[in-house]
Amino acid sequence: MRLSWAVGGLVAGILLAAVFFISIDHRPPAGLVDAPAMVREIQALSELVSVKYTVQKVVGLEEKKSPVGSEKLLLIVQAEILAGVDLAALSPGAIKILPHNEIKIALPPARIFHVVIDDKETKVWDRQITWWTPWVSPDPDLERQARLAASKSVEQAALDMGILDQARRNAETVIRNLLQALGAKSVTVNPT
Repeated sequence: MRLSWAVGGLVAGILLAAVFFISIDHRPPAGLVDAPAMVREIQALSELVSVKYTVQKVVGLEEKKSPVGSEKLLLIVQAEILAGVDLAALSPGAIKILPHNEIKIALPPARIFHVVIDDKETKVWDRQITWWTPWVSPDPDLERQARLAASKSVEQAALDMGILDQARRNAETVIRNLLQALGAKSVTVNPT
C-alpha cells in the first residue's frame, strides 16, 4: 500500500514538474509586459485631467443699438479650466518595451478639456444703456454673449499662464509612476 502511495506521489510530482516546465517555455522572458495590452489599459483611462486652474477675468461687451445708442455690460467671471492628456488617443505603437524592463511611451499632446464658469462667483458688475435713448430696451441675450466671450477669454488666460505645459508635466509624472508601479524599471515619456 505504501509503495502505491509513493509511486502515485512520484507520478503526480513528475506531472506537476512537467506542467511547470512547459508553462515556463511558453511565457515571455521575465519582466516583459505585453505592450498592446498596456496600451489598451492606458487608453481605458480616457481623459487624464492633470491640472485645474481657477481664473478670474473682467469682460466688457458693447452692443450698438439701431438707429443710435448702445448697451454696455461689464461682467466679472470666475471659471475653472481643466486640462490634461487624452489617453484614449494613445496610438497602438505608443509604447515600446526595451530590455531590462525599460519603457518608452509617447503621450498625445496636452489640451484643455473643459472651461466651467462658476455661476455663483460670476456677476454682472455694471450694465448701461445710452441715457438719451429711453425707447431702447435691454437685450436679455447680452449677458449670454458676455459669458461666451468670457469663456474664450479665461481659456486664453490659462493658455498664457502655461496650463498646457503644466498639464503635460503632471500627466508624464502620473503615467511614469503608474508604469513603474506595474514593474517598469525606467520610463521615458516623449510627446507625440
